[in-house]
Amino acid sequence: MAAVELRGLTKRFGDVTVVDRIDLTIAHGLLVCLLGPSGCGKTTILRLLAGFIEPSAGEIRVGDRVVSSLARTLPPEQRKMSMIFQSYALWPHMTVGENVGYGLMLRKLGHDDTRRKVEAILHAIRLDAHINRYPGELSGGQQQRVALARALIVEPETLLLDEPLSNLDANLREEMRFELRRLHDAYRYTTIYVTHDQAEAMTTADRIVVMNAGRIEQIGTPEEIYERPGSEFVARFIGGTNIIKGKALDRAHLAISGLTLRCGSGALVPGSDAALSIRLHDARLMTAAPPAGTENVAPATILRHTFLGASRDYLVALGSGDQLRVSAPPNLSLPPGATVWLHLPPERCLGLGD
Repeated sequence: MAAVELRGLTKRFGDVTVVDRIDLTIAHGLLVCLLGPSGCGKTTILRLLAGFIEPSAGEIRVGDRVVSSLARTLPPEQRKMSMIFQSYALWPHMTVGENVGYGLMLRKLGHDDTRRKVEAILHAIRLDAHINRYPGELSGGQQQRVALARALIVEPETLLLDEPLSNLDANLREEMRFELRRLHDAYRYTTIYVTHDQAEAMTTADRIVVMNAGRIEQIGTPEEIYERPGSEFVARFIGGTNIIKGKALDRAHLAISGLTLRCGSGALVPGSDAALSIRLHDARLMTAAPPAGTENVAPATILRHTFLGASRDYLVALGSGDQLRVSAPPNLSLPPGATVWLHLPPERCLGLGD
């Protein structure tokens, strides 16, 4: 059992702090995604875990071993970790079988045992018929599976993935998200996956760690992160959302330019600057005035709309000047300049303290 624990992990490059006192425990067998924008520190954490760079402060423990600290840092080859990079890094002059078995050859495993293990893992990734092909003869998705098999065959305690799907086209990325999850469920290694793509994180992860400016903003399951973002940053980064800022009247009501909106979840601090978050698909456009007494309704003007096939993306303006995006059914076609009613269902409005 090899849980991974980061204690006060910090990395500075000169005067710039890239990773800032990170505390994080990853239980054995979980797939955890480090998710955030470029420059948030997620890839630096992966490099620290792999042993490619040394921490400026704090330590990394795997099971009962300290693998990185100011006192001592184990070299990468002693960490029982495998890493998959953005580029597949396959040997072009080696066959698929030779690439996958390379790590076992370095460990001087016998030829027959190596062959048996290579055939077994190629069967698991559904490439056993390609054992004698070369990387140049494979698609991008197939090459990525070969890189994954090469990492798994040496039976690491921890698997590190650095944006492994970024070089694939949209259709292959979607296919490989599910393939990565399937293989993780089959082998149950502790997996740490770095990505800036929320769809990858939502599809593959047991837990998502949302990062911003070198620190952790929130940790939770995909559903928790999406349904209950703990900050404006998380709400904006995970899924399409609108943020409306105003003054908190009480723990559930937000005032913006004469309009009072009720939040069905979250907790505002009375008298403080605060915000409301509502997803694009939860806001609703109506062409007729709603029944009297309907909460969270305001007149709005269509600024633009884009047809996306399965939906239409509208940008609307409230009288307050706030602009919101709304995802509407494809059969609702409204021209720019049209006056509509915007409904923000209270049960879908999340209050965010400042």
